[in-house]
Amino acid sequence: MTQQTVRLTVAQAVVRFLANQWSERDGQRQKLFAGCFGIFGHGNVAGLGQALLQNELEADEADRLPYVLARNEQAMVHTSVAYARQKDRLQAWACTASVGPGSTNMLTGAALATINRIPVLLLPSGTFATRVSGPVLQELEQPYAADVTVNDAFRPLSRFFDRVNRPEQLPAALLGAMRVLTDPVETGACTIALPQDVQAEAFDWPVELFAERVWRVARPLPEQVDISDAAALARAAKRPLIVAGGGVHYSGAEDALRALCEQTGIPVGESQAGKGSLPHGHPQEMGAIGSTGTTAANALAAEADLVIGVGTRWSDFTTASRTAFQDEGVRFVNINIARFDAGKHAGLSVVADAREALTALATALEGYAVAPAHRDRQAALWAEWDAQVEAAYHPPADVTDALAEGLLTQGEVLGAVNELTDPRDVVLCAAGSMPGDLHKLWRVRDRKAYHVEYGYSCMGYEVPASIGIRLADETRDVFAMVGDGGWLMMPTELVTAVQERVKVVVVLVQNHGFHSIGSLSESLGSQRFGTRYRYRDASSGRLEGEKLPVDLAANARSLGAHVIEVHSSDELAQAIKEAKAWPSDGGPVVIHVETDPTVYAPDSNAWWDVPVSSVSELDSTRAAYTAYTEHKSRQRPLLAPPARATP
Repeated sequence: MTQQTVRLTVAQAVVRFLANQWSERDGQRQKLFAGCFGIFGHGNVAGLGQALLQNELEADEADRLPYVLARNEQAMVHTSVAYARQKDRLQAWACTASVGPGSTNMLTGAALATINRIPVLLLPSGTFATRVSGPVLQELEQPYAADVTVNDAFRPLSRFFDRVNRPEQLPAALLGAMRVLTDPVETGACTIALPQDVQAEAFDWPVELFAERVWRVARPLPEQVDISDAAALARAAKRPLIVAGGGVHYSGAEDALRALCEQTGIPVGESQAGKGSLPHGHPQEMGAIGSTGTTAANALAAEADLVIGVGTRWSDFTTASRTAFQDEGVRFVNINIARFDAGKHAGLSVVADAREALTALATALEGYAVAPAHRDRQAALWAEWDAQVEAAYHPPADVTDALAEGLLTQGEVLGAVNELTDPRDVVLCAAGSMPGDLHKLWRVRDRKAYHVEYGYSCMGYEVPASIGIRLADETRDVFAMVGDGGWLMMPTELVTAVQERVKVVVVLVQNHGFHSIGSLSESLGSQRFGTRYRYRDASSGRLEGEKLPVDLAANARSLGAHVIEVHSSDELAQAIKEAKAWPSDGGPVVIHVETDPTVYAPDSNAWWDVPVSSVSELDSTRAAYTAYTEHKSRQRPLLAPPARATP
């Protein structure tokens, strides 16, 4: 029997294959790939560039793989990650870049995707597989290994890596990448390196390769014995606490979590990725937990005798560097789809989909509830914290009167955006001091309205990510909160938003330096060294002169954005309303506001382990080291195994 084939280049085959991939969960299907971001150079313009052009001109709508021109290769990966996160990891983008620096620019984005377990397909271009013209422009040569290329740097950053040196290798590479992209346990950056000559090489492909293919995203059920053990531990506990992580959102388990909490009265603290698992105002919602947590959640964590983690990686910020949980007999139950995470802190591992596990646990806990006094304590702790949030959002006169003219506090800025935006609008951040303030202060009113990238906490993520979120859901306005430090890292994707007429709102907070790291530096005895944007003083030789005359508002205008400069809380409120009314196809809006970096948000009464120099000639460093050793003494190994109800 003769096999039916179609003759295409490798690049054309890649594009046709990706256009026919689908994902499915709970009976709902969607295209796996929304499109392809890219920047063309000599390594991909005649390969994937030609293939994407041909697809745009010739393909039917069903076989279309839309192409979007980016301005920075790292940024386009960030855009892709934000899109996939907003889509609960059920849809993704591909990214193509040219050889050498174009491809290696994607490395930071690859690390961010893999650390956050977000799917993205990276297609870095490689130098000639045949080596007939080597060494070529932008090729790395290593005397000890002729087959090493810069794309090998993707290996430790990717959940799947392959290099296609022959057309015959492509089907296995594509199918392997799809398997990982759609696996909620394994997902992350998937990399298929494509040498520039191979991209343009023709081959006779089996037509079956391009058939519509559906990848089902599984919901693994929990083992009943694990649920029984978890229920027994909960029934025996006097002060149980749930810590909700990002897995709650990716599973769509918010309703199941809410039902369990209302049934049992167990309070919930949230990691950065899990924030919004319960809506603001729910009686069991204690808000952020850990180093940037609320005093309510952290007080309950300190006395909890059972901690049930749901879809959390247990990062150091969530555990306050293993000082948050201080009860002598505290035990952990870890509900996680990944066995790797379910085994952390020596917890009882419940390896399952979060929604399915929470539903099963609620059934097993029928008739159980915490003592009324524990519910009362939750309410009292939350009321106390909520009053502090209100004071940060609307600072008293003694605070505002002390500010220099035209400056606001960061809390005022966050409060105005929180209160004047719609419940479904998305707040976005990644690095600096604002992620911590957002974590503890922001009042989330919708499950997809909070997006802080705090796995890699990558400066520069915010502007490109805002585009990804908006492309994922055009019914929501996106407010990207970014400081001047993060802005200067990567503002250029505003041009992409202008070109594609994507409405995003960037709130650009100018405080003339690295606010977050400056505060950390001061707390560690390093006196904010090297964190201020100031001239070098002629006499001292230090960066302590006048502020630099950097006009970030003008910078944003030069990139094509509509810019609103504000100098008071009233002007900020008006600017937010103007941004909300901006046309949906009007492109980006930038609200520029200056804040005082010395006015802080309410303290979390929590710690983050950043080692301090143990020997120093500076008094400030010696004092910081004394404080560090005191905190260090409260750190716990969390190694005790949980008791099991069943043999």
